[in-house]
Amino acid sequence: MRPSGRAPDVLRPVTLETGVNRYAEGSCLVSFGHTRVLVTASVDEGVPSWLRGKGQGWVTAEYGMLPRATHTRGRREAAQGKQSGRTQEIQRLIGRSMRAVVDLRALGDRQVTLDCDVIQADGGTRTAAITGAWVALAQACRWLREEGVLARDPIVDQVAAVSCGVYENVPVLDLDYEEDSSAEADSNFVLTGKGDIVEIQATGEKRGFSRGEFDALFGLAGLGCEQLFAMQRAAVGA
Repeated sequence: MRPSGRAPDVLRPVTLETGVNRYAEGSCLVSFGHTRVLVTASVDEGVPSWLRGKGQGWVTAEYGMLPRATHTRGRREAAQGKQSGRTQEIQRLIGRSMRAVVDLRALGDRQVTLDCDVIQADGGTRTAAITGAWVALAQACRWLREEGVLARDPIVDQVAAVSCGVYENVPVLDLDYEEDSSAEADSNFVLTGKGDIVEIQATGEKRGFSRGEFDALFGLAGLGCEQLFAMQRAAVGA
């Protein structure tokens, strides 16, 4: 039995609440169980200097955890004067995941920045951020079309992410912190609506894991993402 009482193939309760920021072009408060991430999408005219004149836009992300998102207060990275390696790795992952499903030329000479702020962490913050970021991005792109800025939607597919792991020798879907901290193996899957792989991060924490276990994790990730895709479509009214 998992600590939460869930079956191995069951997600935590997931919600995708839109329109939570009145100023941003897109916003989503995503919850995976007790993990909660606020995502805002901001549209800026113009692109980074290295993209000027190339006739394409850009999608990027920033990620951070509020000081009391975990059991003990952490210092704000801004107060420390630098981002941790973990923060940089996660925000790059979020950006890559979004760009994998965006036609950057259709976006034009503009940038969309996705700010992902973890309000409360109970495992799976990066996967929750990716899943919510797509919803916020879809809203921002809809706003651009409604304003007559874009003629067509630059988003060509959905993207979502979920964690899976081997807990007490059983492959399970969507780990919470209690499972994540003691799992034999831990993985994050970023998948598109068409079934393509954007990224897989898989690590043996206490031991190596077998090909059979990996295949089971992959199967669980596909099952979980199919449910997340349906939730995303409902959230944006698609």
